[in-house]
Amino acid sequence: MTDHLSRFSGGCRFAVLALALWAAACGGGKKNVIPANTQPDRYLMDRASEAMMKKQWTRAREYYRQVVDNYPGSPLRPDAKLGIGDTYLSEGGTENYVLGENEFREFLTFYPTNARADYAQYHLALCHYKQMRAPARDQTETKDAVKEFQVFLDRYGTTSSLTNEVREKFREARDRLSQASFLVGKHYYTVRWYVGAVSRFREVLMEDPGYTHRDEVYYYLAESLIKGSPNKKLGADEAIPYYNRLLTEFPMSDHADEVRKRLAELQAEPAQTKTQ
Repeated sequence: MTDHLSRFSGGCRFAVLALALWAAACGGGKKNVIPANTQPDRYLMDRASEAMMKKQWTRAREYYRQVVDNYPGSPLRPDAKLGIGDTYLSEGGTENYVLGENEFREFLTFYPTNARADYAQYHLALCHYKQMRAPARDQTETKDAVKEFQVFLDRYGTTSSLTNEVREKFREARDRLSQASFLVGKHYYTVRWYVGAVSRFREVLMEDPGYTHRDEVYYYLAESLIKGSPNKKLGADEAIPYYNRLLTEFPMSDHADEVRKRLAELQAEPAQTKTQ
């Protein structure tokens, strides 16, 4: 009898110790005993939400992970998986963005038809969007952001409530890429390599016809066509449509007054072919 009581007492002490260790891991030393009449997965999700509100990313992540790892049959498990990704995204930093992307990508692999798949795809794209660099610097993350935003628009663009927000960020990311390419063309223009400038400016217009700052492209493309052509009349004939597009689409552009003067000069010149 005494031996049975001893084993029972030892088992109880082990259970209490295990519970204490779990509480310390989740609550920073505070006991988080799950109430007897509470669903444990729901309890953990509620604690995770509270931690997220307080920006306690690591603590929230531990609660979410408890649900993912210990309750595979829980209907809350997909949301917990997204929650883990959100803690990484919210905490920020290159390593966390990589980890967050992995969580969202795994979610889409495990739950491709889940009602929150659009959310996962959007936040996957945000992991790249948050790492975009200035136009003059490496654009790898910007390209990845554009790619993932495009996946969202292709899959969920007509049904998701997130579409407008995604479109805004997609345009911002796409503009960043076009701006980077435009700056290369402008450099060519500055060093008077007009052939290279024309090629790059036309590439911007072809690949991104919705580029927000097209007036800049129209202006420098037209100028490059005129300055780079051995025949000024032929160069002007190619340039004038771009000047007109600038005035039509961007009447308030910083280049508008200059373009009007330029067109007046071109129209006043003799019709015969001239060479520079």
